[in-house]
Amino acid sequence: MSKLIQILPKKSGRSRGKVTVRHQGGRHKRYLRKIDFKRDKKDVWATVERVEYDPNRNANVALLLYKDGERRYIIAPVGLIKGQRVISSAEAPIEVGNALPLSKIPVGTSIHNIEIRPGKGAQIVKSAGSSAVVQGKEKDFVLVRLPSSEIRRFDPLCYATIGQVGNADFRSIRIAKAGIKRRRGIRPTVRGTAQHPGSHPHGGGEGRSGVGLKYPKTPYGKPAVGRTRKKGKYSDRLIVQRRKPGKHGS
Repeated sequence: MSKLIQILPKKSGRSRGKVTVRHQGGRHKRYLRKIDFKRDKKDVWATVERVEYDPNRNANVALLLYKDGERRYIIAPVGLIKGQRVISSAEAPIEVGNALPLSKIPVGTSIHNIEIRPGKGAQIVKSAGSSAVVQGKEKDFVLVRLPSSEIRRFDPLCYATIGQVGNADFRSIRIAKAGIKRRRGIRPTVRGTAQHPGSHPHGGGEGRSGVGLKYPKTPYGKPAVGRTRKKGKYSDRLIVQRRKPGKHGS
């Protein structure tokens, strides 16, 4: 267990003493749980020892005990219970918690923890309550409908886990007081229009003034609305259908 848990160092959003991520600092001490996103222990059955709360993510985690005595953490999907057996294998049954290549997963199956590149480990669909659906299969790709409604091509050798990520009620938790946010390491956020012009592009002006620009900007001068996706991104060719546009048409 000591290899799976370690103290998470506090950085408070700073790199070399300078703030690189705003609104962080002052949280409680936390333990970082090493999550097995690769699921590279193939063809070995494991038993769920327990499902735990993890302070570093909005989903719960499950502790697995493999037949050879090794323990690993995974993201806990809906329906995964203590004592249940799971496996990562190309021949695994289509059951909650099992990891398989996308080529082996039937169309219409809910999945999460999806790899973008085979063997790199899960990179998308990992937050509480989220799930993607296998939409169809082409000659060289598997089509997956992501939670954003975007349909995207994936390599058939990429692994994914069956089921929906658990703890779906996370977003309905009521933050009763400001101190709860502070203990989680989230510091207060101030509107850009309430700041002075040296600290935010929206700042300044006499009295109550608005943004004063054609379009809102980030504190660093970058556009904050519209299509902000990088042009020529590597995954452009893999997108079959883009996500639904937001309220600003992005």
